[in-house]
Amino acid sequence: MQVMKTIVAATALALVLAAPASAQDSDGDIGEGFDMFSEGFGMMLEGLMDEMRPMLEEARPFFEEEMLPFFERLSLLVEDLGAYELPERLPNGDIIIRRSPDAPPLDDLPDPQDGNEVEL
Repeated sequence: MQVMKTIVAATALALVLAAPASAQDSDGDIGEGFDMFSEGFGMMLEGLMDEMRPMLEEARPFFEEEMLPFFERLSLLVEDLGAYELPERLPNGDIIIRRSPDAPPLDDLPDPQDGNEVEL
């Protein structure tokens, strides 16, 4: 994680330092400076990907085995994220996500009159 922060900081620094250098081009050919900057930035991104690739490959099984099934189940329950408000953290640490008052009604909710209970 520290390597990634360092690379991002170096990229940001390069962006800041390159802007004045290209603005002071004596020939007035700023396009050539931007081309060189673009090429250098591309090389930095390639280096970043080379550094990140092992970490991403290591994390892949977790995302495929844990996160993907979780999001698939969540997408079955929550059809449209726009129908919900932002999450809210209660004082006891619980997190609730309320349905927006103007959201369309859900058709497949159990009727409480039938003796069905919703398990939480």
